[in-house]
Amino acid sequence: MLLTIPTTHTPATDLGYLLHKNPARIQETELAFGRARVFYPVANEDLCTVALLLEIDPIGLTRRNPADAAAEQYVNDRPYVVSSFLSVALAKVFGTALGGRSKERPELAEQAIPLRVEMPVVPARGGSDLIARLFEPLGYTVETVRYPLDPAFPDWGMSPYCRVTLEAECRLSDLLRHLYVLIPVLDDRKHYWVGEDEIEKMLRRGAGWLADHPDREFILRRGLKRRGRLTRLALQRLTGEEDSDQELHLRQRNEEEGALERTIRLNDIRLDTVAETLQESGARRVLDLGCGEGKLLQRLLKSKQFERIVGLDASVRALEIAHRRLRLAEAPPKVKERIELLHGALTYRDRRLEGYDAAALVEVVEHLDSARLAAMERVVFEHARPGLVVLTTPNREFNATFESLPAGEFRHRDHRFEWTREECQAWAAGVAERRGYSVVHRGIGDEDPELGSPTQMAIFTRLES
Repeated sequence: MLLTIPTTHTPATDLGYLLHKNPARIQETELAFGRARVFYPVANEDLCTVALLLEIDPIGLTRRNPADAAAEQYVNDRPYVVSSFLSVALAKVFGTALGGRSKERPELAEQAIPLRVEMPVVPARGGSDLIARLFEPLGYTVETVRYPLDPAFPDWGMSPYCRVTLEAECRLSDLLRHLYVLIPVLDDRKHYWVGEDEIEKMLRRGAGWLADHPDREFILRRGLKRRGRLTRLALQRLTGEEDSDQELHLRQRNEEEGALERTIRLNDIRLDTVAETLQESGARRVLDLGCGEGKLLQRLLKSKQFERIVGLDASVRALEIAHRRLRLAEAPPKVKERIELLHGALTYRDRRLEGYDAAALVEVVEHLDSARLAAMERVVFEHARPGLVVLTTPNREFNATFESLPAGEFRHRDHRFEWTREECQAWAAGVAERRGYSVVHRGIGDEDPELGSPTQMAIFTRLES
């Protein structure tokens, strides 16, 4: 999978400063699905071309997800065509440029320069005119060449694949944001689970242009994998009409998720238990990862032991509700100095999370696609690496006691999985061994003699090296 970006800006080698990638050497980045290489085939004063070469490992991806091990998962176009894998790579490899920042050339980052994008193989599911429909309203000159299904058999017709060239004079950050959002729309696929956090990413990268695009609804629908509810929420957010509707949606979802457990006050018991565990550990600087609307943060803020409290969540709307719940707007300065709310995802390394005594993940992991658990593990246990990690997740065995829950179904519709006690303990033991932690398990809530407690809690303690 290849993408090249030439420029004739003078001096053209300024492209290296914008991308934070030295034209004099090849740079490699390991990704969850393969490897990205950045190099410059041409780099002189008149012309500079950066190339992003993405090597996908489809067999490795399938082996990590044995449930998807159909033949098409082994034999497919993933390694060769532009897709959502490239969007992820752009964000990982060119993240600073994507954000419009350049330490060495800040004025250049704000300047429109002549840019050209060349993508040898792009799937245009909907016809080559779709490419023009998406990019021309953004000011690009678009050139496409469609490939036949087989040149030896012209009667077979044309394939959905095209060679695509885009040209414009624009800021590099705008170009990268356009590609990030629109490439998966052309492919009409995303290789990862799409939830509400995807809305936040699309709107952040679409700021300043997506709301005015004539095909904005089409872009959102395809970019959110045709999930009607998510598309409606994104449109509401994009047009500024979402406040009451989305807040109501969040509250309805939370009520739905708590309906099964309300009779045993499980959520209150769970949050009280986690807060007490953090307090007993002696931690002073704590993280609430996946803080939602701030109910655990409320409890932590009441204890003066916690000098620094950070809540992180992928949903901006949930963070806004947490801000109101905690009354941070009118809080005294000493309270504001103790607590901070951050927008972010647990599947990407975030240096803001490093250096803390303890972290809580309360009913979070079951909302992650199983293929992304390894990324979360690295972010929390390898990079952030707090001294203590308190994790809670449902005990699937206990579901049999909920009369209103059909057999085999999860407690909440947003759950990607629910573990038995044995499964949870096996996963936690693997994490502890790989990352240098010890782990103990406890139940939360009234215990059934055969089925255990409704919630299982794993407490990881970092081993001294």
